[in-house]
Amino acid sequence: MDWGDYSMGYIQKGTLSFRKTNVALFFAGFSTFAIMYSTQPLLPAFSREFHISPAVASLSLSMTTIAVAVSLLFFGSLSEVEGRKPLMIFSLIASSLLAVLIAFVPNYHFLLFFRILQGVVLAGLPAVAMAYLSEEIEPASLGIAMGIYISGNSVGGMSGRIIIGMLTDYFNWRVALGSIGILSFLASLLFWYLLPESKHFQPRPLEIGKLLRSMANHLRDPGLLCLYGIGFFLMGSFVTLFNYIGYQLLAPPYLLSQTIVGWIFVIYSVGTFSSTWMGRLADIYGRRQMLWVALLIMASGAGITLSTILVLKILGIAIFTFGSFGSHSLASSWVGHRATHDKAQASSLYLLFFYAGASFGGTSGGTLWLSFGWVGVISMILGFLLLALFLSIRLNLITPSINR
Repeated sequence: MDWGDYSMGYIQKGTLSFRKTNVALFFAGFSTFAIMYSTQPLLPAFSREFHISPAVASLSLSMTTIAVAVSLLFFGSLSEVEGRKPLMIFSLIASSLLAVLIAFVPNYHFLLFFRILQGVVLAGLPAVAMAYLSEEIEPASLGIAMGIYISGNSVGGMSGRIIIGMLTDYFNWRVALGSIGILSFLASLLFWYLLPESKHFQPRPLEIGKLLRSMANHLRDPGLLCLYGIGFFLMGSFVTLFNYIGYQLLAPPYLLSQTIVGWIFVIYSVGTFSSTWMGRLADIYGRRQMLWVALLIMASGAGITLSTILVLKILGIAIFTFGSFGSHSLASSWVGHRATHDKAQASSLYLLFFYAGASFGGTSGGTLWLSFGWVGVISMILGFLLLALFLSIRLNLITPSINR
């Protein structure tokens, strides 16, 4: 590693190390989100093949995200001892291999079992990635670096869904899931090769009592609690919309094919742009103002999807996605700035709430879908976003000098 790429221990924007870090974390985000949400476009297929309701089919995603949420604290704490990069490599490779195994499960119960295991090992990457960036990237460039990482998430989510939709139509969902596992394994190897070793990380012995006290301190911080709540409602809204939009578009009056529904996820490309763009604007204008804007964009997009005109519905999904990735980029980088100690654990707590929101919203939305249709789904999403906006306003009242 060229120490000229570092200043005061931080990787500087414009250097080779900065570019390699961004590319590596982009591939990591790609792999993680392609695997984590690989079953989302397959929910209607699971309902048909296994004769289960939409809410039960959604467990193939909700059980994974809740396993991620619970495991995040373990991996975040373990990374304080073992280091950042080794745990991220383990997470990526193990989850890729499990993705291949899931393609061969004999029934839905085994599918859920392996998806829970997959959620456990997947947690290693998101639990550590934000802490790695916070420690290694110069503070002035953290917003854009975090945005690039989040954009990898959006590309992974988008590409995974498109590939799965097409392969499911041409072959079946088993071939589709196995293919995602192979692609993710290749992305994992690129991550291993490209990511610079930690230079700013200081290992510490695992002290359970100290970690619990540190966690309690994070949970007593009203600013962090607001950010955790925002993460919960953001992900609950996002997963709910994408869980059930497939059911609506595959049914009358649209009757779209699985391939076309998969291609609708190309809308994720706007998230690739918005997460980086809003991260850059936040570095200039402040996170507070940009977070408000992003939440309002999400709510506007969700409302537009109530239109029965297909073009407007897709436009609404695009606007919603734009605001969603921007909001997550802003809130997640804010956690790194807000936490004054044990940043990996603070980030893990944020992601615990984030993925708990995905599990809660993703499954609850199924009940509303069955009872009230798309209006019920959007009503829940708008309620979540209103609560997130309230928390963002509350956050503005807490030590404004820290929360700029």
